Amino acid sequence: MMSFDSIIRPHSNRLLTRRDWLRRSGSGLGLLGLATLLAEEGLLVRPAVAGGAPELSKSSDPMAPRMPMFPAKAKRVIWIFINGGPSHVDTWEHKPGLDKHDGQELKGLDPQTGFFRDAVGPLMKSPFKFTPRGQCGKMVSSLFPHLGEQVDKMAFIHSGFTESNNHSPALFMMNSGVPRMGLPCVGSWVTYGLGSTSRDLPAFVVMSDPKGRGLPKGSASNWSAGFLPGVYQGTYLQPKGEAIANLKRPLAMSTGQQRAQLDLIAAMNHAHEEKTRAEAEFTARVESFELAYRMQSAAPEALDIDSEPAHLKALYGLDDPRCTHVARQCLTARRMVERGVRFVQIYSGGMENQQSWDGHIDIAGNHSQFAAEIDQPVAGLLSDLAQRGLLEDTLVIWGGEFGRLPVSQKGAKPGRDHNPHGFTLWMAGAGIKGGTSYGSTDEIGFKAVENRVSVNDIHATILHLLGLDHEKLTYRFNGRDFRLTDVAGKVVQGVLA
Repeated sequence: MMSFDSIIRPHSNRLLTRRDWLRRSGSGLGLLGLATLLAEEGLLVRPAVAGGAPELSKSSDPMAPRMPMFPAKAKRVIWIFINGGPSHVDTWEHKPGLDKHDGQELKGLDPQTGFFRDAVGPLMKSPFKFTPRGQCGKMVSSLFPHLGEQVDKMAFIHSGFTESNNHSPALFMMNSGVPRMGLPCVGSWVTYGLGSTSRDLPAFVVMSDPKGRGLPKGSASNWSAGFLPGVYQGTYLQPKGEAIANLKRPLAMSTGQQRAQLDLIAAMNHAHEEKTRAEAEFTARVESFELAYRMQSAAPEALDIDSEPAHLKALYGLDDPRCTHVARQCLTARRMVERGVRFVQIYSGGMENQQSWDGHIDIAGNHSQFAAEIDQPVAGLLSDLAQRGLLEDTLVIWGGEFGRLPVSQKGAKPGRDHNPHGFTLWMAGAGIKGGTSYGSTDEIGFKAVENRVSVNDIHATILHLLGLDHEKLTYRFNGRDFRLTDVAGKVVQGVLA
């Protein structure tokens, strides 16, 4: 059996005298108390400085809140990820040129631009009507009767482009800045850079489609911490059953017994860490035990949307069976961020083509269904955040991994194939110039031509709003300083207030 002395004094064979014990206990307990207070205030961690990542002391909490590199507009992010690739020309970017050239061949189109080279049809006008909305007069598709009322809060980027026409690489690109798995995603970089203001909830939370459609392609790799310490990985909330697996304490164990068990485990782990200088993954595992313990009481309360008043449930659309599932997720997101969660990502749509916004077949039916699922909930989220004063420092993002081609994909009910050359993404909230449209694709919506915006530019802008310089937020791995934006990226000033 391991002795108490072997835990406390791993490098010494000499037993503690009573005087030693009293001296060390008197100083140690006081310092532990001071350390706890300082950690809670984020004062044990020096702010990130020019030319490097946030500086963490060996003993500091890896999730302690950290100062941004410069004054930030945003404190937190909610990303509504439109999984499958929404059609920009059928949602937010009105293209009268498509009406004009409907049915004509798109000359010079490489048939491999999309994914189904043998099903390339002629140019196809949008099946949806566009009308001006808001004081800014933004032309908005009939798909969004509720979100159209919120356009004065939104800044639209109509000139996005990416590197891959395949879902998994494009998802990895949009989440981690490169079209391959294994690198940290945006949420992980943000929590690495800023830590968490919540002691009892995860800093980074992910929700997927709850209607049995599965995870997005690439699955959990989309919210991976990659080579960053595992503590920065997204916490997945299961769509059915217990939201967080294995969270409940065993019935046979009391609170006191569990606390004593965790204290012993922590003491043994820290002694082992001192001897071996264990890697960051070990520290992350130790911290996960403590977070899980704290979440046992905090998480059920944060997830209890049934306690919300009836008028708020109606605002989000909980009473509409078409969108109840997304409404619950958006309301959960609001409850999470107001309790200190730093980054929330919600995926609309699942794995397979017609189980997401991947409208290869019947673009009209596909987009009508999924737009009806997210329209009122996301509009309700924006309204709710605004009336609570949270939208002032919460960045809300709407967008997918790429756009869709202006030509039809042949079939009984025509769809649209993938388009990496042009897509639309909008932001709202903290630091965003509402009612703004930035950049554009060409006349028919094929390629981004005006003020082109790469995925790296989008990431640089997100980090900038959070007070982080994308060129200086780095992590050394395998002898190289990595960053979210790789070796590119510039802040999109045109969407900033």
